Amino acid sequence: MPTATYETRRSQLLDYFDRTAVEAWKRLTSDAPVSGIRATVREGRERMRATLLSWLPQDLSGRRVLDAGCGTGALAVEAAKRGAEVVAVDLSPTLVGLARERAASAPHAGRIAWVVGDMLDPALGTFDHVVAMDSLIHYRAADVVRVLAGLAARSRVSLLFTFAPRTALLSVMHAVGRAFPKSDRAPSIEPVAERTLRRLIAAEPALADIAIGRTERIHRGFYTSQAMELARR
Repeated sequence: MPTATYETRRSQLLDYFDRTAVEAWKRLTSDAPVSGIRATVREGRERMRATLLSWLPQDLSGRRVLDAGCGTGALAVEAAKRGAEVVAVDLSPTLVGLARERAASAPHAGRIAWVVGDMLDPALGTFDHVVAMDSLIHYRAADVVRVLAGLAARSRVSLLFTFAPRTALLSVMHAVGRAFPKSDRAPSIEPVAERTLRRLIAAEPALADIAIGRTERIHRGFYTSQAMELARR
């Protein structure tokens, strides 16, 4: 069940992505020129998306995939190209609208259902695979695990997600990031040590039949994120 801290941070994220930095996010997720710092973030996100997609079956025909926190929809489009029926959900109506617009000419756009809402909404149904790329990195570790439990309950095969690993370098980059103009700055990331996350996952009763599989850290300049795979035993 969502906590007060989860609800508060979700509200902050909605304000940021839907109102504060829409134009900056549009540029970051396009091929438009960006600053050197944001170029590394763009490259890192592309590498992370490719990593998560490589952990899904190449042929997703007949599979149902949830893109939890779809942003501008790049991962959803790639999954649809592989034959998946995709539900792409995000809190931000602006981002969902942009994603729908960008995907309109994609050959398999008809396989994607774009939804404005919460990734934990049970009305979204059940899925073979759930992917949450960089959509949990702003939440505290305990809230992350609660969200994972909720998503895992609706995932038949695997749940792929990313978290911000706690490293000295990442702490320094966050400090530098505070120099960005406030209006152009994302809500703070909540770094978590991998061993802490593993311990919390192991202790969560709702994840008792889930095993931790592959994990991979992507670091490109100002982008650092770690992918982790949860799979049914």
